[in-house]
Amino acid sequence: MTSAENPPAPSVASGEAPKPSWREAFAVYLQPRVLIVLFLGFSSGLPLALSGSTLLVWMRESGVDLGTIGLFALVGTPYTLKFIWAPLVDALHVPVLSRLFGRRRGWLVATQLLLIAAILLLALTDPARAPVFVALGALLVAAASATQDIVVDAFRVESLPENEQAAGMASYVAAYRIGMLISTAGVLFLVSAYEGTGVTRATAWMWGYVTMAAMVLIGTVTALLATEPEASVRAEAATSADSAFTRVMRAAVGAFSEFLGRKDALAALAFVVLFKFTDAFSGTMTAPFVIDLGFTRNDYAAIVKGVGLAATLIGGFAGGYLARRYSLVTSLWIGAVLQAVSNLAFAWLSTVGVNQWALALAISVENFTGAIGTVIFVAYLSALCQNPLHTATQYALLTALSAVGRTYLSAGAGYVAQATGWPLFFMISVAVAAPSLVLLAWLQRRGHFAALGPVRV
Repeated sequence: MTSAENPPAPSVASGEAPKPSWREAFAVYLQPRVLIVLFLGFSSGLPLALSGSTLLVWMRESGVDLGTIGLFALVGTPYTLKFIWAPLVDALHVPVLSRLFGRRRGWLVATQLLLIAAILLLALTDPARAPVFVALGALLVAAASATQDIVVDAFRVESLPENEQAAGMASYVAAYRIGMLISTAGVLFLVSAYEGTGVTRATAWMWGYVTMAAMVLIGTVTALLATEPEASVRAEAATSADSAFTRVMRAAVGAFSEFLGRKDALAALAFVVLFKFTDAFSGTMTAPFVIDLGFTRNDYAAIVKGVGLAATLIGGFAGGYLARRYSLVTSLWIGAVLQAVSNLAFAWLSTVGVNQWALALAISVENFTGAIGTVIFVAYLSALCQNPLHTATQYALLTALSAVGRTYLSAGAGYVAQATGWPLFFMISVAVAAPSLVLLAWLQRRGHFAALGPVRV
C-alpha cells in the first residue's frame, strides 16, 4: 500500500489548543485559501437556479403548459446521482488542463468551461417552440454544475487545513447563497432591464442567460489563481504509474471499502442521514404554513426569502466561529440542539397569527440556527474524507446520504401537519431530532469523533 492510501494521522500538540479570540476567529476568513473557496462557492451556487426555478419562470412566461413545466423537476437528477461519476473525477486526468494546472484545478477549469457552453446553449433555445431542446440544455447545465460541485468539494477539503475547514465552509455557503440569489432575482431584474431597452422578451431572456454564462468566469479566474492542493499532488504522484482503469476502480472501490471498514461506520452513516432531518421535516412545510396562516405572497417573498437569506448568511459565519472555537463533537451538539429547538419559533408564530414582525423573528431564528447546524455538519463530513485518492467520491456519497432526510423521510410531513395542526406539528418536528441526538451521544461514547483526530475546525 502506498503512503497516499494510508495518510498519516494529523500531528497533535500535547494538551488542548487555546481557544481563539474573536479577532483570531474572524481573521481566518481573510486567509487566501478561504477566499479562494468563497469565490468557488459563488461559482457553484450560480448555475443551480438556471436549470431550476429561473428556467421555470422563463418557460411559464413563454406559454409552456404546467404539465410540461412539472416534468422539468427531473432535470435536477444529476445533483442526486453525482456520486456515481465522482470516481472518474477522483481518478482521471483532463487532457492538457490537468498537465497545466494539476488534477483538481484542471477539472475545475474543465467543468466551468463546459458550464459556460451549456448555459449558452440553453440561452439559444426557445421554450415555446422546442421544450425538448430546453430540457436537453437544462440537463447539460445541471450535469456540468453537479460535476463542478464534486470538484469544488474535493478541492475545499484537500486545500484547507483543519483550522480553516469550518471558515471555508461558512464562506462557501454564504457565497453559494449569493450566487443563487443572482441567478434568481438577479436574472429576473436583468431580463426586465433588457426588455426596457426595447428588445423582445425572448431576446431579453437570452441575454439574461448569456450574462450568467459570463459570470461563471469568476470561478474560472479563481481556479487559475488558486494553487493545487498538496494532498492532491501527493496522491497523483503515488498513482501516476497506474492505468486509468486501475485508478477509477481504486477510487470507486476504495472510497466505499475504506469508509465501511471503519469502526461504527453504519452508525455514522445513519447519523449523516438523520442530523438535518429536524430541519428538513419542518422546512418542507414552511411555505404552506406561512400562506395558510394568512400571510401574502409578498410577505413570503420579502420576509422568508429576504430576511431569511440575511439570517442564513449571518448564521453561516456564526457556525464557522463556533466550529473553530470548540471541538467538533461539542460543535455538533450545539448545532443539533439549536436547529431542533428553533422549530418552536414556528409553533409560537402559529399562536400569534398574521404579524410581519413575528414572522421575521421566527424565520430569522430558524434560518440562523439552521445555517449554524449546516456549517458544523459539513465540517464533520469533511473530516470523514481524509484520503486524497477518493475525496470527491466519499464526499459526494455522504452529501447524497444527507439528502435522504430532506428528500424522502420528510415526504410525509404534510400528512402529519394535516392530522395534528400547526402548533403540534412543529413540536413534533423538534422531537424527530431525538434519533440523531441519541446517535451523537452513542458515537461520542464509542470514540468515533476522537478517531477522526483532533479536528478543531
